[in-house]
Amino acid sequence: MARMPDGPPPPPTVQKLRIRYAKRGRLRFTSHRDIQRAFERALRRARVPMAYSAGFTPHPKVSWAGAAPTGVASEAEYVEIGVTRALDPAELAAALDGSLPPDLDILEVVEAATPNLMERLEASVWEIRLPGVAPAAAAQAVEAFLAAGEVPVERMTKNGVRTFDARAAVVAIAAGNGDGAAANGDSLTADTSSSSVSAGDSVGGEGGGHVDRPCAILRLVVRHLTPAVRPDDVLTGLDRVAGLVPPVPPQVTRLAQGPLRDGSEAAAASVSVEALSDPLDPDRAAAGPTTER
Repeated sequence: MARMPDGPPPPPTVQKLRIRYAKRGRLRFTSHRDIQRAFERALRRARVPMAYSAGFTPHPKVSWAGAAPTGVASEAEYVEIGVTRALDPAELAAALDGSLPPDLDILEVVEAATPNLMERLEASVWEIRLPGVAPAAAAQAVEAFLAAGEVPVERMTKNGVRTFDARAAVVAIAAGNGDGAAANGDSLTADTSSSSVSAGDSVGGEGGGHVDRPCAILRLVVRHLTPAVRPDDVLTGLDRVAGLVPPVPPQVTRLAQGPLRDGSEAAAASVSVEALSDPLDPDRAAAGPTTER
């Protein structure tokens, strides 16, 4: 039998809370491990009564779900915590938000009333800004990508180079521009908070003049598969099928995570956040009509 540490066991978990937060601005370049450290410091600073695991090296009960890659901004990151006394979700949101660094923002806290949050994170909606790429060129590349039956791409993993199909995970994709015109007629409203040059902005040219710099915007709905298909994998696929190579690094933001609405791939045809259901809806419904979004 494994030896247990001396002393009483840690206090039990009496409540679980699910937190939606955003990673914006320069913090998109922060690694997930550093995000975890920032949250742990904020939990201590906000005096959150965290529940801890038992054993010789107790850890706070924090569960992360579907973290965005380093270099990517996000409006839909999720984490679940366990606490030793019941807390008001709104008060926790305010205290925790005030203890986190700028651009790491708490958007909502709800009491966990249902199991399996991770299983509900079925897909993501991504926005990819491509400064220097004409919307028409992006639309042609998207058309070629959608027409391909398979788009194999390679990525270096901890187990070596791995080849997988980027096309299989993409439920829907559309190209547009900063004026809101999308290839399929839907609105593409870009978040310019992390952009150095917005779509259609003027940039300095030779002799002090200004030239309009195009900026295509891609919206895509990507199913969470194993191995995960990331936005950079889709860009690699667009290069493979149509030779689309952005002249400067793209600016990527996750707009939403959740289950495909009605469980149907057809529901994702709008290529917007409306393609997905809110993964916290079941918790709000279980908590009753008084819970505010």
